Amino acid sequence: MKKLRVFIKENKLFAILSIALVFIILSAVFAPLLAPYDPDTADMGNAFQSPDEDHWFGTDKLGRDVFSRVLFGTRVSLAASLVLVSSIFVIGTTLGVIAGYFGGKIDTVIMRLSDMMISFPGMVLAIAVAGILGASVINAIIAIMIVSWTKYARLARSLVLKIRHKDFVYAAEVTGTKTSRILLRHMIPNVIPTLVITATTDIGTMILELAGLSFLGFGAQPPTPEWGLMLNEGRAYMLSCPWLMIFPGLAICLVVIVFNLLGDSLRDILDPKFENQRRRALSMQKTKKVNVGS
Repeated sequence: MKKLRVFIKENKLFAILSIALVFIILSAVFAPLLAPYDPDTADMGNAFQSPDEDHWFGTDKLGRDVFSRVLFGTRVSLAASLVLVSSIFVIGTTLGVIAGYFGGKIDTVIMRLSDMMISFPGMVLAIAVAGILGASVINAIIAIMIVSWTKYARLARSLVLKIRHKDFVYAAEVTGTKTSRILLRHMIPNVIPTLVITATTDIGTMILELAGLSFLGFGAQPPTPEWGLMLNEGRAYMLSCPWLMIFPGLAICLVVIVFNLLGDSLRDILDPKFENQRRRALSMQKTKKVNVGS
């Protein structure tokens, strides 16, 4: 318990962001209990009602409660982004570690495939793939996954190449250690911290990209309560009913900011270089306080 208090004291921003993340996850998990109305139930008599005590975020063109739809949208957007990031994390890391460790033709094939994917604008290629597969949340995930794994593969490969020719790796090979054990015990543990930081930050980016595809009509389809789709539905009424775009937009901004800042804080904790810089900065601050006091 004492160590936890010390950790929180030294990493206040990380603790605050973690609490915010817990609230976001809980709001997604318990959306059916927190939402005052069914997000898909239409009530044309209450269409375009401005925010009031009955409908905190107002209602849309079908009289559906916007607050309830934003809450349920957290489930859709957060779940889809987590599935997407997990998929590209596993695929990209696996291919990158294999390419970096074995080299040769395997490395050439994986890296040339990566170069081919990078040569196209990512969002344009994702739109093309989603258009071919058909508009849905699952197809949007597949489309973005196809164009996003390359970053993790190249990053994992570069990290593996840094330690591939170290003495402890050669020692493991000479002693007859299985290749799978070398990869699991020496290669992957050295790349995981950096990739976890990248993945945490990418969750916000993936939420934006999924919302972008839904906004353009290639992602979630009506009546799914998804933030990008809600922005698209409210676009035509932006001037007369601005709440239809304001609240879904604020939800996207809030979640993306939390994940981006959480990724930066996690980097400061897991990366020894940034941790040492932070400790030196704290030490200098304490020294200045002592000098001022004396």
